[in-house]
Amino acid sequence: MTTENSNTPVNDYRTDRAQRRAERRATREGGAWIGGVILIGLGVIFLLQNAGALYLQNWWALFILLPALGSFGSAYTEVRVSGRFNARARGSVVAGLVFTAIASVFLFNLNFSLLLPIVLIVAGVGMLFNSVLPE
Repeated sequence: MTTENSNTPVNDYRTDRAQRRAERRATREGGAWIGGVILIGLGVIFLLQNAGALYLQNWWALFILLPALGSFGSAYTEVRVSGRFNARARGSVVAGLVFTAIASVFLFNLNFSLLLPIVLIVAGVGMLFNSVLPE
């Protein structure tokens, strides 16, 4: 490894390792906050339901919100990384809105016939924004 007179290889390895770690932390997308938001949201919903303030017949539909939160998180990360609301971020927002609409239909016992027009409107607005706004 090293001799008593030379500590250079060990120090170089440690500084290189610290530099690589700092670079990974700087480019990390920070998806851990999504899990925290999901847990807090589920806890609040279950607390309200147990207190009688909220009654969800189809509570399993909350799990449809997981991809919606993931899509919104991807859009936020894309905006943060690129510095603007580009086509990839807009696509993630549209996907998140579609998943949110599907979950809302199940959670609040809405009429499913309302969902298709809403999804078509959201998709059309997304396509319009992608064609009008710059890449």
